[in-house]
Amino acid sequence: MDENLLGIAPEDLEGAGRAQAEGPRGAPRVQRPQRDQLLLRPTHLDALLPEDHRARIVWDFVTGLDLSGLYDQIRAVDGRAGRSPIDPAILMALWLYATVEGVGSARALDRLCDEHDAYRWICGGVSVNYHTLADFRSGQGEVLDGFLTQSVAALLAEDLVVLERVAQDGVRVRANAGAASFRRKATLEECLEQAEAQVEALKAELDADPAACSRRRTAARQRAAADRKRRVGKALEHWPDAASKKKKSEREEKARVSTTDPEARVMKMGDGGYRPAFNGQFAADTQTQVVVGVEVTNIGSDFGQLPPMVDQIRERYGRTPSEVLADGGFVSLDVVETLSGGENPTTVYAPVPQPKDPARDRYAPRPGDSESVAAWRTRMGTDEAKTIYRERAATAECVNAIARNRGLGQFAVRGLRKARAILLMFALAHNMMRGVELRRMALSGA
Repeated sequence: MDENLLGIAPEDLEGAGRAQAEGPRGAPRVQRPQRDQLLLRPTHLDALLPEDHRARIVWDFVTGLDLSGLYDQIRAVDGRAGRSPIDPAILMALWLYATVEGVGSARALDRLCDEHDAYRWICGGVSVNYHTLADFRSGQGEVLDGFLTQSVAALLAEDLVVLERVAQDGVRVRANAGAASFRRKATLEECLEQAEAQVEALKAELDADPAACSRRRTAARQRAAADRKRRVGKALEHWPDAASKKKKSEREEKARVSTTDPEARVMKMGDGGYRPAFNGQFAADTQTQVVVGVEVTNIGSDFGQLPPMVDQIRERYGRTPSEVLADGGFVSLDVVETLSGGENPTTVYAPVPQPKDPARDRYAPRPGDSESVAAWRTRMGTDEAKTIYRERAATAECVNAIARNRGLGQFAVRGLRKARAILLMFALAHNMMRGVELRRMALSGA
């Protein structure tokens, strides 16, 4: 007899299966989430990331920096009362990793420190908040500037960077100010009078009304009016600087300053539109794309930005680049003569402007040209100079594009000092990743 282990004939099993299939169908049975249950999950932070994870690279880079400038600011020391602050190495590493990953918001970074394993690994169980993160990045400009020098000096010491040929380019970054916040001087003076009158009126109202609820509301309005007065007064202080960039006959009419960010200026952007912005400047070594100089201005033109950058590089590293590459917006005859002279001359590679007379050879020296200017004209007409000049776009514009891809589209801070700190953080993140690649290539013999 053909029976299974339970003693049931095969034909009986088939009949039972058909009856079950033909009968009424019950509710689907699935595994549903039970989120009210308590889970105990042991977590080893160091096991969260693989050995070659980028967060570990960032931490090694930060611990290799001289952080004494940050530790010297800490007032909580052994033997004295006071709460221990967050290790500055943690804050530095968090921002470097966030910058590489394209995260530019302190609030977003705060959330990631709770949700993302890489950021949790960097924190190592230390709790952070967005206020501390934001204040650290925007308030440590001088220290970040020193870190940039340290990072490039280390690469110079390893002979990974030569610093013979440097390319510079500007990148206009949207300021944290609205276009409607810009006012003429007369309008600013009128707004200041109104703000002062409102502050005095609210102060009198606050003194006259003893009701607690009303006093709180009035006090809040008074603080808002005082803040408005402060911002308008700050804008008036910066109006002469904005007016100096305009023709004398147009200053009263066209010179405007923002009450939101008085140091921002309306500039022509890459898409042809005009918006409040700052003009960031990156100088990079053409051989390695390592950023060697950073600056930010509120001047919409790149004109005249080349000599200060060369001076900055000389001051940072004790050496002057032999050659500098820039587009036509950076140079003039005075700039060429300034850089080509002195004890440590720098050869300029920049386009010679097209003369008004189309029949004139723009590469031919002109009467009255100095020796350095005549040499520049002649040099730029050679095939060798044209080949060298092609490195500008492959270096400076590439560095700017990488920064854009990492989120450098608009500043979340206000003022030149804080904007420069943001650019320095981008430069440090860029150099950190370039250093990793350069050392890998050196080890592989590439």
